[in-house]
Order: sequence, then structure tokens, then C-alpha cells
Amino acid sequence: MTFLNKLLCGACLLQAAVTVADPLQIRITDQQGVPLEDAVAELQLPNPPILKTPAELAQKDLTFVPFVSAVQKGTAVEFPNQDKTRHHVYSFSPAKVFELKLYAGKPEAPVLFDKSGIIAIGCNIHDYMQAYVYVGDSPYLAVSRADGSAQFADVPAGTYQLKVWHPWQDSDVALQALTLPATGAVEIKLPVTRQQKPQKPKKGFGNSYN
Repeated sequence: MTFLNKLLCGACLLQAAVTVADPLQIRITDQQGVPLEDAVAELQLPNPPILKTPAELAQKDLTFVPFVSAVQKGTAVEFPNQDKTRHHVYSFSPAKVFELKLYAGKPEAPVLFDKSGIIAIGCNIHDYMQAYVYVGDSPYLAVSRADGSAQFADVPAGTYQLKVWHPWQDSDVALQALTLPATGAVEIKLPVTRQQKPQKPKKGFGNSYN
């Protein structure tokens, strides 16, 4: 599975000063200005607080849901199998090597993501299945929706670095320093080569996916 051997770990970095604790919205697009879904935005700062929340990456309809997740370092992630067939979930990524052998339902214990980085997830039974978990140092993480928006709420006032990542991005992008407003959207353009998200193959000769 070549996608596990090729991690696109580039990121956009910029200095950002947040002056009030109002909701902050980042709008992420590709190089043509088209909204970009599944981009991770992280507000980084020295000595970040620990605000870990429970997380899960499900197997549903023979795909991983969600395709991209973002969690703080030290978070335990559940991997419930909601399909009728068994899955064999694994990762060879340097930030977290693990394996959940053939199982149905819910594994006995969640997987602890204790190192920051990008983790590519695969299934040893269904080669087309893939997902990514972005593990950040900060608790201030958001994944962009279909309209390209990633919203932060209850972020304390202070100076942050805004880090943006997407699994399809082409390269790092240097952005200038700016002051993030209390409200309204901050526009970020991230060059990507768009691909099709993993999806269950259609039934046919040679395919027995249920």
C-alpha cells in the first residue's frame, strides 16, 4: 500500500495574534480558490494546555469515517467497526505504529496517540481503505468542512502559530505574519493535487464486499 509509504507532512505556518476569545473562523481553499475539505488547522503556542477529548475513527460502509481526524497528543482513539465484515486496522507511520488484528465490534482498548505527527491508517483486508489522523501538540484543532471553513471557539487571547495541513497538499507554503480578527474568516490558500476519497468498490465479478 504505497500511500502508507508517502506521507505529505508539509504545513503552512504563520504568526497570528488573537486578541479576544471570540469564535475564530479559518477558510481554507485550494490554489484556484475552491473550498478545501479535510484540511487541518492548528493554533500552536508554547506550553499548550492539555484539553484532550475522546475521539473515534469508525469503519462504516467499508470506509474509514472520518477521512481526516485531528486530536491532541496524548488522546486515546477508539476504532469501532460498524460493518458486518471484519477489519484489520494498522499504521506503519513513525508517529504511531500499531495493529488491530481482525475484529468486529469494538476493540478491547483504544489506541493512544502519544506523539505528534501525521498517521496514515489502512486496512489489511480492504486495501483501498485509508484515513489520516493529525496529532497536534495544541488542543486548538479544527478540520475544515465542505465549504472550507474551520472554526475555533473559546480560544484564549494570545499569540499563536497557525499550522495548516492537508493529505493532498503539494508543498509547504510560506505565509506572512498577520493578526487574526476576533470574528470573520481568515483566508488561507493551500496548493493541492485533488484526488478521490477512498470509497467502497462497486459489487461485481471478483468483488465480494459486503
